[in-house]
Amino acid sequence: MTRVKKGVNANKTRRNKLKMVKGYRFGRSTKEKLANEAIKHAGRNALRDRRKKKGDFRRLWITRLNAALRPLGFSYSKFIDVMAKKEIGVNRKVLSEIAKDKPESFERIIGEIK
Repeated sequence: MTRVKKGVNANKTRRNKLKMVKGYRFGRSTKEKLANEAIKHAGRNALRDRRKKKGDFRRLWITRLNAALRPLGFSYSKFIDVMAKKEIGVNRKVLSEIAKDKPESFERIIGEIK
């Protein structure tokens, strides 16, 4: 069996890892051992925050809806209750977009519910 030296592959691996941590501060951007640790932590945080982002957006939509509903004499919870009882299937994302971009259309929706 022929001898295989792994210098080329090791350099390629090192180069790719250091590309991933480009822009990190201190030794994490230049030292392989610290870069490995930084990649693991970054991956863990990215996974957690991808899950968290969904809740963050839902919270944003609810806040926008509540802010748009208050001047019209509704609270968010009562509005959602009425929507559910009348079986109007428009989700929070679409409602918040309408409330933000087209307030007159949103007021017509509220008029239909009242």
